Amino acid sequence: MKRIFQLSSFIVILSFALVLAACSSSASNSSTNKVKEVKVGVVGNSDDPIWAQVNKNLIKENIQVKLVKFTDGIITNQSQANKELDLTAFQHNAFLHQEEKQKGYKFTVIGQSYIVPLNVYSKKIKSLSQIKNGDKIAIPNNVTNAGRALKVLESAGLIKLDPSKGYSPAVKDITENKHHVKIVEVDPAKIPSLLPDFAAGITNSNFIIDNKMNPVTDSIYRIKPDLNDPNNKPWINVIVARTADKNNSTYKKVVQAYHTASVGNKIKNLYNGVYVPAFKY
Repeated sequence: MKRIFQLSSFIVILSFALVLAACSSSASNSSTNKVKEVKVGVVGNSDDPIWAQVNKNLIKENIQVKLVKFTDGIITNQSQANKELDLTAFQHNAFLHQEEKQKGYKFTVIGQSYIVPLNVYSKKIKSLSQIKNGDKIAIPNNVTNAGRALKVLESAGLIKLDPSKGYSPAVKDITENKHHVKIVEVDPAKIPSLLPDFAAGITNSNFIIDNKMNPVTDSIYRIKPDLNDPNNKPWINVIVARTADKNNSTYKKVVQAYHTASVGNKIKNLYNGVYVPAFKY
């Protein structure tokens, strides 16, 4: 009887040990399979399909991007500096460098995304040749995009700029304005809805898309975004981390998931040449 009791006790103890081992293994697997969330700051909604594809590519890595959406790039960078975001993916090199210079941010580019044109739009005219003396043209009110918009107007032949100012001239650097157009600096997100108040307006393509317009068919003047032209390097959009986190392995995997044929083809097919992938795949 004693032997049977001892055997029964052994079986109970062994069963309990197996249960503990199974629970431990289950907890270990749960920990291993826990999805890492990466908060990426973006401006507007136009890039949603791109990041949806990135998240598909990241499933096998147990990583998921969570988009945090803003209406203003300056606030987005502030949030990044305050560690409320892990990465940002909304700005081009010129805007980033201007922000770093003005605010002292310690940011590093960890990947390129795409380049988009800065086109001219209008609800009143079909061509810039129809601009009349004294007409008003809206341009973005941040330094880098204002400078880029002025370069677009120069390319179109409306104005001439002081060449010594490079790719970021200001309104005061206009040296010739044959139609005496009035350049008005406006919040770039508001320009699409304000077009009826201006002869023309220039703003970023993501704001145009967010307002149910097409940057190609709805523009009255555009410059082809040629990646082989070194003058376009400032306007390539980038994925940015805080410099202290530039070697973060999870963030690198996010960039790797972005720099794939699936994302490159998504950009080409979905945006019909409005966005041009700025990475090899």
